[in-house]
Amino acid sequence: MDDQKYIVRCDKSGVFYGEIASRDGQEVEMRDARCLWRWEGAFTLIELATSGTSKPQGCRFTAYASTLTVLDAVEIIPCTEQAVKSIEGVPAWQP
Repeated sequence: MDDQKYIVRCDKSGVFYGEIASRDGQEVEMRDARCLWRWEGAFTLIELATSGTSKPQGCRFTAYASTLTVLDAVEIIPCTEQAVKSIEGVPAWQP
């Protein structure tokens, strides 16, 4: 699609962040994507996509995957530049 970053909420597979390469119904092919497993400092995904997180230390975001296909997307939210800086500033979670 473009170089815009998005948060994609899925029905059962989780929440993902990255670029959207293509979309066909609920199937979304993503580039440079990571799973947003847990976040703090934003109440909703819309807030996370708009303002980012105010508590990056409480977030658990995975490392990036070069490509990722989700089959059950139910919400696609474009991210602002502020949110992109915030989300990309959260290091990959390490156990």
